[in-house]
Amino acid sequence: MKKRTAAESGNWPISSAMQPEAHVEQLASELAELRKQLAESLEQQTATTEVLRVISSSPGNLQPVFDSVLAKATDLSEASYGTLWLREGDNFRSAAVHNLPPALAEARGREPVVPFARNTGVGRVMERRQIVHVADMSKDPAYLARNPRAVLLVKLGGARTVIFVPMLKASEVVGVLTIYRQEVRPFSRSQIGLVQNFAAQAVIAIENARLLNELCQRTDDLSESLERQTATSEVLRVISGSPTDIRPVLDAVGQNAARLCEATNAVIFRLEDGLLRQVAAYGHLATSSHPMQGLPIDRETVTGRAVFERRTIHVYDLAAEESEYPQGSKHARIDGHRTTLATPMLREGVPVGAILIRRTEVRPFSQKQVHLVTTFADQAAIAIENARLFNELNELNEQLEQRVADQVGEIERMGRLRRFLPPQVADLIIASGGEKQLESHRREITALFCDLRGFTGFSESSDPEDVMTLLRDYHSAIGEIIIKYSGTLERYAGDGVMVIFNDPVPVSNPALQAVKMALDMRGAIGALIEKWRRLGHDLGFGIGIAHGFATLGTIGFEGRFDYAAIGTVSNVASRLCDEAKPGQILISPRVLMAVENDATVEPVGEFALKGIRRPMSAYNVLSAGPSKN
Repeated sequence: MKKRTAAESGNWPISSAMQPEAHVEQLASELAELRKQLAESLEQQTATTEVLRVISSSPGNLQPVFDSVLAKATDLSEASYGTLWLREGDNFRSAAVHNLPPALAEARGREPVVPFARNTGVGRVMERRQIVHVADMSKDPAYLARNPRAVLLVKLGGARTVIFVPMLKASEVVGVLTIYRQEVRPFSRSQIGLVQNFAAQAVIAIENARLLNELCQRTDDLSESLERQTATSEVLRVISGSPTDIRPVLDAVGQNAARLCEATNAVIFRLEDGLLRQVAAYGHLATSSHPMQGLPIDRETVTGRAVFERRTIHVYDLAAEESEYPQGSKHARIDGHRTTLATPMLREGVPVGAILIRRTEVRPFSQKQVHLVTTFADQAAIAIENARLFNELNELNEQLEQRVADQVGEIERMGRLRRFLPPQVADLIIASGGEKQLESHRREITALFCDLRGFTGFSESSDPEDVMTLLRDYHSAIGEIIIKYSGTLERYAGDGVMVIFNDPVPVSNPALQAVKMALDMRGAIGALIEKWRRLGHDLGFGIGIAHGFATLGTIGFEGRFDYAAIGTVSNVASRLCDEAKPGQILISPRVLMAVENDATVEPVGEFALKGIRRPMSAYNVLSAGPSKN
């Protein structure tokens, strides 16, 4: 077994140089020091507990807390006296003092609030947000010369060693604890820490008081707001329950306005035939002073002026405003009221009535009460407007029923047009309100015809499902492009598609618009042809474009109409398309004349077109933009 050392066993041998008596004296001294520390710690804990008790027992009163904090901080740090300063904007106010020398107290009493200054201890705390510890204030002549208040502390207060401890809330200085000794004896680390602890407790008390005050104020505001909301809800409930009868609404408005605004009475007026007529009243004042024929809208009464100027008029004492309101003062002498408030009831800025509340005493209404009366005035105006609208609504309903029947017929017609006519034609007819555009007429147009090379063979050798899928892709691609260039889809049959320009929607250069669309089509269908080729389908795409006169209008029968262009120009476009090789865009000479400065073309020779007496020169469009040659 390992033997324990003397250190491990706690049995240290007594040095031969230390006699038993000396060892006992050392232990006694250490024990006395330990007891002293325990007594100080207990005293500090007791003082802290007492301060916390004061904080908890005075949640809304900070003065007992400040007094206790300062007294405990001063006494336990073995200081002579102290001051607790609170920050108020750019100034500091002495909120508590402890053991202040009489001469210094008298001087302080003449100036309890001091401005912030950088050359003071408090000012240095503000800048550094740290403790300032001055060993001897009297040994710093330069500091004393810059700080007249420090001179008073030294001369009248005998201040020597001093500490300035900041009261911090989230790094912001809200106050300063200043603890003074009348002797040169620096404070120990533990004493400074003790004062810091008390400063923190003072900040906690300040924050608790602030939160309590905010809570109390918030509670009062919520109670008042709840009462106002309840009254407002009640008025709205009456409005919703009386869509045609406004008398219950105006009675509820007058009653709640008088009660919540602590008014002697409330009177509601409606504007009828240019006069304000009383329609509801609540309270104890006589109302005989209001003439039965109504009040005029002028400046001689408070209510008349409120409506005339379309704003709230608040008169603190009507008896003292006889020159301003001669008729109103006359009414006041009869009814006995003094403080008066009138608010116009406005609907979209137009007056429809007014609310008048009065007191027999001179006591102005608060801003919240003024706002509440304004709210009631808005609600009353809504009720009056609702009743008017309700009556008008009944009349409009009868008119609307007939309109709906007429519009249903129009919608059905529009649906038929959009179903069987090109979108441009249908929209133009609907916008004009007639169908004159459908009548036969003659106009100069550009016609474009396109189809797929090899489609007939493909359709004969492929499954119908494959044919339908290919046509859907093909029609979808060219359909988007036709809409993009505002072309009129004249017809499509299988892979053949005819598009016209300049009817019914006019186009400044229809030939150029057709060529641009053709180039766009060639690019889009070219991508599809490459896709079809990978699937084993050998197809091509050709386009023919011609320009000339045609007769346009609807053809067909009831239930199935088409918009057609009849004339040589359509035949020429179709025949040019037949002659076009895969990827070619063949145009007629008239089209060439319209686009030669805006497109690059190449001649491809003359063609004997079916139905055309003479051979026709044709040109292949290579790209947009003029030739570089």
